[in-house]
Amino acid sequence: MTGNDDDLLTIAGKQYPSRLLVGSGKYRDLEQTRAATLAAGASIITVAIRRVNIGQDPHAPNLLDVVPPSEFTILPNTAGCYTAKDAVYTLQLARELLNGHKLVKLEVLGDEKTLFPNMPETLVAARELVKDGFDVMVYCSDDPIQARMLEDIGCVAVMPLASLIGSGMGILNPWNLSLIIEGTNVPVLVDAGVGTASDAAIAMELGCDGVLMNTAIAGARDPVRMARAMRLAVEAGREAYLAGRMPRRFAASPSSPMAGRLA
Repeated sequence: MTGNDDDLLTIAGKQYPSRLLVGSGKYRDLEQTRAATLAAGASIITVAIRRVNIGQDPHAPNLLDVVPPSEFTILPNTAGCYTAKDAVYTLQLARELLNGHKLVKLEVLGDEKTLFPNMPETLVAARELVKDGFDVMVYCSDDPIQARMLEDIGCVAVMPLASLIGSGMGILNPWNLSLIIEGTNVPVLVDAGVGTASDAAIAMELGCDGVLMNTAIAGARDPVRMARAMRLAVEAGREAYLAGRMPRRFAASPSSPMAGRLA
């Protein structure tokens, strides 16, 4: 949440107080998952339906016991899917498990090495899911043309990668992100590649509407403290974007005015 209570993240007509979205994987246990999610101040937590139990196995620990839908918006995702068919089926299953839940995160991966999005399959899945009544947030390449195509299909948010999933390399192509922000009318959230707080702040200063991360928090030496740092970074970056940075100059400019000086 920023200092402006009216500056809320809006996705598919619903407002959220936090612009930091977090994942639910890679933590030591469910208790640490909850502690980090609370420290992040997140409103939305994404869940890999193929990897995390949210009711598929009644005999295993259930993530929803520590991050219940009464406190958080659960965002089921299709991590681990490599075809449009598998992604659509996975999200249809999630809708059943979550009592008709419509907001989902689509990701269709190209290969196991890079985890880069397979955009042709992503576009196919997006069309089918939108037609089926889902509100689709979609992981995509940092390509402004593809982002616009996803918006035209009816996706409610585009989520370009900053760098490879889990790499922690930060934002490798800020120019492409800026083109996506300028060229689309739906929220743009950086997804994948954030490594530390400064990466999150840069994404927000560029004008992104939010940031989604998992490994940057869960993979830190102290995940709960890193979650708090990421919350502050997203807030600071958003405030800086709204404030408008000073223009860059190629010459010095004194901090104190020269006119009217005593001597």
